[in-house]
Amino acid sequence: MSTAPVRVRFAPSPTGMFHVGGARSALYNWAVARQSGGRFVLRIEDTDAARNKPEWTEGIISALAAIGIHGEDSAFEGPYFQSHNADRHREAAQQLFAAGRAYYCDCTREQLKERTGSEHLGYDGFCRDRGLAFEEGRALRFRTPDEGETVVVDLVRGEPAFPNSAIEDFVIARGDGSPVFLIANVVDDLDEGITQVIRGEEHLSNTPKQQLLWEALGAKPPVWAHLPVIVNEKRQKLSKRRDKVALEDYLAEGFLPEAMVNYLMLLGWGPGDDREIRPYEELEQLFRIEDVNTAPAFFDVKKLTAFNGEYIRALSPEQFAAACAPWLVAPYAPWRPEAFDKDVFEAAASLAQTRLALLSEITSYVDFLFLDEPVEDEASWNKAMKAGAGDILSDARAELADVADWKADDLKAVLLAVGEKHGLKLGKAQAPIRVAVTGRTIGLPLFESMELLGRDRVLARLDAASKKLAAQA
Repeated sequence: MSTAPVRVRFAPSPTGMFHVGGARSALYNWAVARQSGGRFVLRIEDTDAARNKPEWTEGIISALAAIGIHGEDSAFEGPYFQSHNADRHREAAQQLFAAGRAYYCDCTREQLKERTGSEHLGYDGFCRDRGLAFEEGRALRFRTPDEGETVVVDLVRGEPAFPNSAIEDFVIARGDGSPVFLIANVVDDLDEGITQVIRGEEHLSNTPKQQLLWEALGAKPPVWAHLPVIVNEKRQKLSKRRDKVALEDYLAEGFLPEAMVNYLMLLGWGPGDDREIRPYEELEQLFRIEDVNTAPAFFDVKKLTAFNGEYIRALSPEQFAAACAPWLVAPYAPWRPEAFDKDVFEAAASLAQTRLALLSEITSYVDFLFLDEPVEDEASWNKAMKAGAGDILSDARAELADVADWKADDLKAVLLAVGEKHGLKLGKAQAPIRVAVTGRTIGLPLFESMELLGRDRVLARLDAASKKLAAQA
């Protein structure tokens, strides 16, 4: 057993939004680093200058911080930038050439196809013993062993073996001398002292090549761990072209970071019991990379949403109000800023908290309190304003005008009496009242909503609804 401090790394490319699969990989690396007293290295692999943007790098750092991975923790190290290590990448490539572990090749794709008779076969080693020196246009290829096999020690997948004869002499530097990703990745891991590489299974096919490079550079390879692919409901790998995969999008929709972290930690691993809702600190202590599954992990948005609802209900009133804050202002809030009443919202928040699955839903639950008129929802109107609705509105308006104490219990008693007069149970009797007052058939408890809205505004909305019904008759 090695006594070297555990050093893991997360090495995203800044070429787009932060993928939930990347977030899962980062969390697993973070858990391994923290539970071992080791280090989590953030490396930005930014050598693809044509696709990289500074805002993507900033997005990676802020997204990691949102799920609890940040520089204020002593386990965090970085960010390092792969582009800053370009000289070392070139030096390593030349070291391999000088040691006879790599050679220059001037073969074109057309020549290879002509020799092999196929455009699908790998490189045939034609230039291995030609003794070519560097010239512009000549790629540098790594000389793979002809015999034996490369065994990858993988904490998730055991010890898969790859026949060396099936690994072509792969390119490590392009015709202009610039090193490719494979060797840059290895050199960075080596220089940063990485002891474990925990990443998605799509990288497994590259692993024997990278392991050969480690060994050729005179270093002991890290221990590998390749995580199961994350799939959608059709069991297709999550794709940014087809699926919603950006962590930022989920957070913007109203998923709590804590719920996202809890759910992502369980995508491919479980604590071994039936309890799924757990704080990250507990999950971190229970997590073992060796217990990660090899089967694809289904990203179930419905289950994630259920997790989120559990986390929302567990917030204190103060935490809930604070979490809702982004959705109470433009561009989400449809009301005039001066119409918002903090005290009224806080009173309504306690009614809404048990009903939300997403924080963004808070806007539609409370908008009737701050709009001059309730929203016009045609489906809700047509469902509630059936035959007899006008009489219910009229009778309710008359009775409510005389209520002495405008409190939820008294308002409920009035509508019970109105319903009995019309031979209706409370649920049926209150339907047109709810739509007249809030604009929707579903929302906060009606009588508490009416109390918060106030007598004058409730009566005015009942009058407006009666007028609209009469005009439609």
